[in-house]
Amino acid sequence: MNGSREALFAFAQTVIDPGKPGATVVCPNPFYQIYEGAALLSGAQPYFAPSVAERNFAVDWDSVPDEVWKRTQLIFVCSPGNPTGAVMPLSEWEKLFALSDKYGFVIASDECYSEIYFRDEAPLGGLEAATRLGRTDFKRLMMFTSLSKRSNVPGMRSGFVAGDAELIKSFLLYRTYHGGAMSPTIQQASIAAWNDEQHVVENRALYRQKFAEITPMLAKVMDVALPDASFYLWAGVPQSLGMSDTEFAKALLAQYNVTVLPGSYLAREANGINPGAQRVRMALVAETAECREAAERIVKFIQSRT
Repeated sequence: MNGSREALFAFAQTVIDPGKPGATVVCPNPFYQIYEGAALLSGAQPYFAPSVAERNFAVDWDSVPDEVWKRTQLIFVCSPGNPTGAVMPLSEWEKLFALSDKYGFVIASDECYSEIYFRDEAPLGGLEAATRLGRTDFKRLMMFTSLSKRSNVPGMRSGFVAGDAELIKSFLLYRTYHGGAMSPTIQQASIAAWNDEQHVVENRALYRQKFAEITPMLAKVMDVALPDASFYLWAGVPQSLGMSDTEFAKALLAQYNVTVLPGSYLAREANGINPGAQRVRMALVAETAECREAAERIVKFIQSRT
């Protein structure tokens, strides 16, 4: 596949039947924006399930009403999550599988951050969870991943899908008509990257070092904690500043040349609440020294205004 983004979008077009009344796609909120576009352009309406602070910013699937599940055809799962870094345990996978069995929807598991983690063991993925639960046919389950985060090569657009053989069959047919072929050069580079684990281990170690240094610095002035996985810090804007997340991001960029993404941009208002509001996403993808300098500027900015 030419990257998991393209695959996630295209997959929705093969799963959704817009002719069925109330066709719905359930998305986490906040979320990777491709989910919403994929839902809308497939002829469905997105329903946003919030990530809540009370659950360490994991998605509250229990908040989705039965009437929504009844018309749901596809659900996007992102674990480790973007932007919160939350990882779904086996109990949550079991819950989603049971809902899928009951209502017949397909689960699209976006796992592009699965190899950037900070615990002793890798995050539990959808296929592994299904296997542990004896669901070895992977019915109504598809997993998506790529080299982008694992190998720090987002521009290569190289990934793969795996899961339910019937879903792959229909997806492959769709790609026959719309998919662009991957160049031989990218294919060879992809083979080399997938076959080498040492650079992944080293990459993960670098992220661990950065988070170990940066998180305590920012925790002095912001509501921020080490995530389960991924390379984002999901930080709360201090109430004492009297600023929205958007105002905070604009002022920080203007005065200190540090870029963060307003959390409200990554979420949608649902049931009167935008769960991304008053938080910002910080990507620790630069060199350690650059991340440290950016963190120092953020601390200085906040302290100068409180």
